[in-house]
Amino acid sequence: MHTRCLVRLACVLSLFAPLLVRAAVQPNIVIFYADDLGYGELGCQGFTQDIPTPHIDSLAKNGLRFTHGYVAATYCSPSRAGLMTGRYPTRFGHEFNSTANTVGLRGDQTTMATRLKALGYATAAVGKWHLGSQPENRPTQRGFDEFYGTLNNTPFFHPTNFIDSRVSNDVQAVTDPNFYTTDAYADRSIEWIERNKNQPWFLYLPFNAQHAPLQAPKKYLERFPKITDEKRQLFAAMMASMDDAIGRVMGKIRALGQEENTLVFFISDNGGPTPSTTSHNGPLRGFKMTTFEGGPRVPYIAQWKGKIPAGKTYDFPVMNLDVLPTALVAAGGKPAASWQLDGVDLMPYLTGANPARPHQTLYWRYGPQWAIRDGDLKLVVSKGGSGSPELYNLATDIGESKDLAAAQPAKVKELQAKWDKWSAEQAPASAPDSGGGAPKKNKKKKGN
Repeated sequence: MHTRCLVRLACVLSLFAPLLVRAAVQPNIVIFYADDLGYGELGCQGFTQDIPTPHIDSLAKNGLRFTHGYVAATYCSPSRAGLMTGRYPTRFGHEFNSTANTVGLRGDQTTMATRLKALGYATAAVGKWHLGSQPENRPTQRGFDEFYGTLNNTPFFHPTNFIDSRVSNDVQAVTDPNFYTTDAYADRSIEWIERNKNQPWFLYLPFNAQHAPLQAPKKYLERFPKITDEKRQLFAAMMASMDDAIGRVMGKIRALGQEENTLVFFISDNGGPTPSTTSHNGPLRGFKMTTFEGGPRVPYIAQWKGKIPAGKTYDFPVMNLDVLPTALVAAGGKPAASWQLDGVDLMPYLTGANPARPHQTLYWRYGPQWAIRDGDLKLVVSKGGSGSPELYNLATDIGESKDLAAAQPAKVKELQAKWDKWSAEQAPASAPDSGGGAPKKNKKKKGN
């Protein structure tokens, strides 16, 4: 009898062995997604030093900072649609923020959470969703086990459109006067990680910091007595809160002994809207909602201790579309050609196994604004520009100040043809633009 029991136990354990091995080798995955954070912010970026960001900087110290990190759209909802699907959002009509309010993320698009869930991951979204408030588009219907955050843009105190899926998938009021989104998101993330520490997990943490309205608790404002501009002081306090939140989450991961088995990304959803929030885009021309570099070029960091080189920069262009295939392959999955992903698995490039560029050509379309980057050359039509295609060499002119279009008409024609071909493959916008994407009518006026 004793022998038969041992045999049966061995058989049962053999059935579970693959699951135990998978859980041991599959990395946890964290995406910190900042909102409206300009390229020039963060201490590790090296442009402004008035707001210390030690915890975010530590990710760069222990991983790679991408000097040419891009997102596939110049503002909030389309950027998130690209991140979650690994595809240009224009491929499925998610061109404008208005799409989130009308149809949401199209139902035939599969999210990163759904793909990782199929590989055995626990999944949670904590923060700003902005991919549709319709019941069928809420995070728990799009691959996430749990959602704690807002469906759309929100105040930081008394947030609107707030859902805690542990309570209900319906919107609920937040009445606690001390509730501050950034701090609360760190609290929930830490608790969720503890709850799921014995299985591979995927945490998507899209902060509403640094998006307007500028709001911060007194405890963070008091850190910046030397900043006399009220708007900049609020911005700094919000940044300190986000940096602390990231530090607390990473501290929890370290306390569990899981940092070496955790793939971490920190990315901003788009460039900063400088006039409204004081965000800095460093040397870049343009802002959020433009196709000059200040719109889609963002702070972008990846850390995976022991797998990704530490304390270095990566100087070839990458995109937020690369996060999904990178995470999926790390988790043991294999992207299918039928998914038609535009992102690539970055790991062979980051480790040096593949010395080539991850992308030779990158594209953007935002209504009448558009851009194509091929190698180091960029052809662009943007708000704040001439209204005609302008050509820049980003290797020597990061600020897009010297238009080469007149001197290189053949290159303009070549890149225009490439972009036209790509644009013809994109879907029509699912909803009309709400008005933010159109360049000014005065096409002769130049400037930032």
